[in-house]
Amino acid sequence: LQGPSNGSSPCHGDLNRQPSDRQLVSLILNRLKSQGLFDQFRRDCLADVDTKPAYQNLRQRVDNFVSNHLATHTWSPHLNKNQLRNNIRQQVLKSGMLESGIDRIISQVVDPKINHIFRPQVEKAVHEFLATLSHKEEASPIAAAPEEKPDTSVPIVHDAILPV
Repeated sequence: LQGPSNGSSPCHGDLNRQPSDRQLVSLILNRLKSQGLFDQFRRDCLADVDTKPAYQNLRQRVDNFVSNHLATHTWSPHLNKNQLRNNIRQQVLKSGMLESGIDRIISQVVDPKINHIFRPQVEKAVHEFLATLSHKEEASPIAAAPEEKPDTSVPIVHDAILPV
C-alpha cells in the first residue's frame, strides 16, 4: 500500500490514490485510539502493576530514599516545601533507580501481555480496518481497476476432462 506521500489525507482528494505507509499507520493508530484500545491496555496494566515484585521493590526503594533525604533536614515553619520536593524529585531522577525499576516493571507487567493479549487485539483491529479500507476501494468506481470481461464466445470449463 505505497502511495505518494504528499501529506494529503487519503480521505480527501483523489480517490484512486492509496495512503502512504506513514498515513496508513497514522489512520490505524487513530482508529485504535478512538476505539479505546490503548486505554484498555493501560487499565489492564495498571490493575496488575501493584501486585508485582518489581513495583513493590521500586516503591520501597523510593520510600527509603525519600525518608533518608528528609532525615537530613530539620523541619521548620519557614521550610520551603516546594523547593524541598523539587530537590528530592531531582535526586530521585539522578539516582537512576526509576529507570531500572520501570524497566523491571515493564518486563513483569507489560511483556507477558504483549503476545497473548495486546497483539491479538491489535491484529484483529488492524485486519478490520484494512478490510473496511479495501471494501471502500471496491465500492468506489473511480478507485477500482477496470475488470477484464471474460470472452463469452467460448464456454469456460474448469477442472473438466473433455473427450477428444
